[in-house]
Amino acid sequence: MINWLQHETGGLLVLCAAAIAVLLFLIIKVKLEPFISLLVSGLLLALAAGLSVNQIVGTALSAKNSILETGFGGILGHIAPIIGLGTILGAILEASGGADVLTRRLLGIFGERGAPFAMGLAGLIFGIPVFFDIGIFVLAPLVYITARRGGRSLVLYAMPLLAGLSMTHAFLPPHPGPVAAAGLLQVSLGWLIIMGLVCGIPAFLVAGVAWGAWIGKRVNVGVPEDYIVAERERAENGEQTPERPDPSLTLVLLIIAVPLVLILLATFGTVWWKDSAALPVLTFLGNPAVALTIAVLMAFYLLGIRRGVPAAELSDLATKSLRPVGMILLVVGAGAFFGAVISATGVGKALAGTLSDAGLPVIVLAYLISCGLRLAQGSATVAIVTTGGIVAPLLQGQDHSQAHIALIAVAISAGSIIASHVNDGGFWIVSRYFNMSVRDTLKTWTVLETILSIVGFAAAGTLSIFI
Repeated sequence: MINWLQHETGGLLVLCAAAIAVLLFLIIKVKLEPFISLLVSGLLLALAAGLSVNQIVGTALSAKNSILETGFGGILGHIAPIIGLGTILGAILEASGGADVLTRRLLGIFGERGAPFAMGLAGLIFGIPVFFDIGIFVLAPLVYITARRGGRSLVLYAMPLLAGLSMTHAFLPPHPGPVAAAGLLQVSLGWLIIMGLVCGIPAFLVAGVAWGAWIGKRVNVGVPEDYIVAERERAENGEQTPERPDPSLTLVLLIIAVPLVLILLATFGTVWWKDSAALPVLTFLGNPAVALTIAVLMAFYLLGIRRGVPAAELSDLATKSLRPVGMILLVVGAGAFFGAVISATGVGKALAGTLSDAGLPVIVLAYLISCGLRLAQGSATVAIVTTGGIVAPLLQGQDHSQAHIALIAVAISAGSIIASHVNDGGFWIVSRYFNMSVRDTLKTWTVLETILSIVGFAAAGTLSIFI
């Protein structure tokens, strides 16, 4: 029996399924932190698969070659600077009033009839450097004002905004999920940006614009009364924010675009200018950590120092913005360790053989696993890092192009956002900030996330046939 579990295809697949079941049990029933749950599940799988203690944790004198350290360290060295810098960049853009400037200008361009689409574009653009929940906290008041002026349901304006924020959070760097997927599957962030946009924008248009317009006319939700009261009190008391000049829209867009453009130039430079003397310069500037450092320094000066913000205040803002990042990094690191164990046990090869026999493409399997993990435990990040760890061994030794691997990463990301419901923290944030009952949130937000997921995967799956 033990030999069958540790060496036969069927046994290895049973072990993998059991490890995932243990992971879900610990997260859902025991309420253990995902980081600890991933670590425990990975250790149990390694022991059950017969890996030696030296392989798993090393020796008492050295553990640098152990699966535990290489699993954690390999991915964290790749994603930690990217996520940290991206978080600081988003915090500066948010605190500077960049979101207000962007949204007001879009509303001015599109007018009252086009206000829902303007809110969607605001979410799409501002969602690139800003975490999903922070985007809601910052932009929700602007949605309230727009809904009150238009005299229509809050849902009509909230859905496009949420679609833009959710799409960028799921599909585009520097957000944790896409960056983790890129690290686990060893794909260039440049290709991930391209495929994320190609697959994500149609999903945004269908879920945010088309679905948002349809459901916004059928679910009537008023602006939260407490917001109206708070707004009146501020007006009566004459409360004002410290007077600082608003940043220009051009400047906000420039700072958001700089890291994306540099990363893309480095990616395509290896093809277009591979014999050029400029390639080393592009490679250096287009390294994600370097590109984001440049953007952060630009934001510090152009949105901070030049507008009269003290350096100490900017430093404090950066420090506060990084506090939530620690747990994200631990979850991603533990997920990478879980994946490294799966690779070391031979489960990946066994699964690859089973897939080959069944004729099921890797991209489909990746999406289905990610969907299942998302539905079961709610966290998109856990779904991505766990699925990435399972899928990565399937790509080893295969002749997949970077573009094709990027599409597989997009499929994993798409699966990780399907059907947000009561086990997802984002579900409750949306419900609270947009004054919706659980039933209305299920009818609007849950369906929106499902449409985003399905359309995003459909685009990735279709493109994968030709790439």
